[in-house]
Amino acid sequence: MNNKMQLFKQFCLFTVCSTMLTSCFLFNREPKGLQNSKNVHRKNQKSMVTGVKYNVEAGEKGSEYSFKVSEYEGQPDAPNMVFIEGGRFTLGSSEEDIMFSHDNVERTASIQSFFMDQTEVANIHWLEYMAYYENPDNSSRLPPGFTDLKTYRDQVLLPDTTVWASELAYNDSYVANYLRYPGFRFFPVVGISWVQAQDFCRWRTMVVNENLALEAEKSGKIESVPDFANGEKLPLESGVVVPDFRLPTEAEWEYAAKALIGTQYNDENQSNGRIYPWDGHSVRNPYDTKKYPMGYMLANFKRGRGDYAGIAGKLNDGALITEYVFAYPPNDYGLYNMAGNVSEWVEDVYRPNSFRDVDDLNPVRRQRLDSTKLNPDTTKSVYSDDKKPYNPANSQGNTTLNSLVNDDVRVYKGASWKDVAYWCSPGTRRFLDKNGRTAAIGFRCAMIMAGERDGETRRKNK
Repeated sequence: MNNKMQLFKQFCLFTVCSTMLTSCFLFNREPKGLQNSKNVHRKNQKSMVTGVKYNVEAGEKGSEYSFKVSEYEGQPDAPNMVFIEGGRFTLGSSEEDIMFSHDNVERTASIQSFFMDQTEVANIHWLEYMAYYENPDNSSRLPPGFTDLKTYRDQVLLPDTTVWASELAYNDSYVANYLRYPGFRFFPVVGISWVQAQDFCRWRTMVVNENLALEAEKSGKIESVPDFANGEKLPLESGVVVPDFRLPTEAEWEYAAKALIGTQYNDENQSNGRIYPWDGHSVRNPYDTKKYPMGYMLANFKRGRGDYAGIAGKLNDGALITEYVFAYPPNDYGLYNMAGNVSEWVEDVYRPNSFRDVDDLNPVRRQRLDSTKLNPDTTKSVYSDDKKPYNPANSQGNTTLNSLVNDDVRVYKGASWKDVAYWCSPGTRRFLDKNGRTAAIGFRCAMIMAGERDGETRRKNK
């Protein structure tokens, strides 16, 4: 009798546990049949709010009420782009404010998911851009405002290779060879202004989307390729093209550089912040791995006055000037050289109190026409006169300015090959006129992510 009772109790316990486990599974499982962006185009799908069938062919009963829903497979992958899962972080400098500028005070902000180039734009990519317009077949594809290639080449297309020249140094070989010599193909392009970087983003958007459209035409997804050069476009909702390439905002750049996905527990708590785009308080690798041994220099920067690379035979960062865009370990987002090699242009207009009076969701400092109206086209390029150095006028129309803090001054982030380690901290920031060019500033592109959860899945599946 006791054995039977014991068996009965075990059976009851098993039944209760099984029911609980089944309930948990059922409650956590996504119900079948829910519409989403990727299945709503299928046959016999109906509107949830009207009950009318989608995609009823013209001439069929009910077609006058039917809504056309095209197939969507998710945002296409863009070349060289790495997915950056958005979230909350502490924006601002975590280093001592040695300049006493107080222009990047720490504050909490949230960033939407986006994409960013895994590397800086290299010489070979800029040469491809130049070759595109120097090809006679593309002579009619100059951007609005330009009627001849010579003007466009002089004002926009050509990097300033003289940025390497110095009265007190013999850098003549870089002036002559850095851009075009094959050995420098995958070194970051320099001598590029903020305005030139914007135009590269415009050209890249056109060429990438035209190439994607050609592939879609071959596969039958679209009937014909629009004339992208003359402003025709495929809508983003077609699922064929990608959003515009652009410069990252300062907040996006800083968020991506810190890459704090490697410093958190399984919940929302982060175990620590980061001074640099990697763990530890040093510019050398604190871990011992097969590829990057302990003590390996993690960035290309200037160690001190006159010390750009260390002693022959025992070089530290291995580079006197810039270096191969994949030369140093990537951060936890898979981004290379977010500290060192070259500093990078970002979208924002510079203000000393940058992040005190902007939104805490996707913050950006936009150019303002006046104190109340936002410029609707914040990335419009203003090209300098090819005969005179660019000199912006103030609100009175005078060409003499008392300060660099105006709407023509843009932020650049990160350390370069000629900067000390202080500038490797993602929160540090500097500024330069948007037509200014140096041998230490380059750039990389960014792009929005259309659909947060879809993007999150992409990262976890890789």
